[in-house]
Amino acid sequence: MKKHQNTKNNRFNSVFSFILFTFALPLFAAQELAPKAEQAYITDELFVYMHAGSGNNYRIVGTTNAGSQIKLTGLSENNYTQIVDENNKKTWIESKYITEQAGLRFVVAELNAQLAAATELNSQLDSQLNNVKANTSNLNDKNGQLNTEIATLKNQLATSQSKLKTQDTDVQKQWFFTGAIVLAIGLVLGLVIPRLGGRRRGGNMDNWK
Repeated sequence: MKKHQNTKNNRFNSVFSFILFTFALPLFAAQELAPKAEQAYITDELFVYMHAGSGNNYRIVGTTNAGSQIKLTGLSENNYTQIVDENNKKTWIESKYITEQAGLRFVVAELNAQLAAATELNSQLDSQLNNVKANTSNLNDKNGQLNTEIATLKNQLATSQSKLKTQDTDVQKQWFFTGAIVLAIGLVLGLVIPRLGGRRRGGNMDNWK
């Protein structure tokens, strides 16, 4: 009895596994075969109708603007292509309105971004240039002050050297006059003292007589 029940359970498990495998296999295959979404753009038309299916007989579910960025699911039929719009909804539009080139909207946006970046860089360079000019002006001012101080010091040095030369000349003159006076006094003393001594000696001899 138990053996019969085990056999029945095994059969049930086998059937259940087969059914599960049968239904699961298409799902895995669909996932493997499902194309990855590719990036694309809407051509530069004013607006494009989006349909619920691959044909204009399907109801219109909305419109998309020219130049909008979309994604392709990889499904295409009857000259219609399935897309994922900017709101992440899957719809169909005519294939002729799809292009791989970015529309003017994105080109203009990119150019505006580049222009803004260039303007910002130019502003930074202008600021740096102004700083350099300010630093250069300060250095020129300091250089002018130093040149003025150097000129003043040169004048003071020239004045001091002139005074020193004058002082040297005065000292030399003073020494010359002092030497001359000493020499004159020496000559006078040399002439006077011997005479005074001779007179004294003569007076003494007269007294002895």
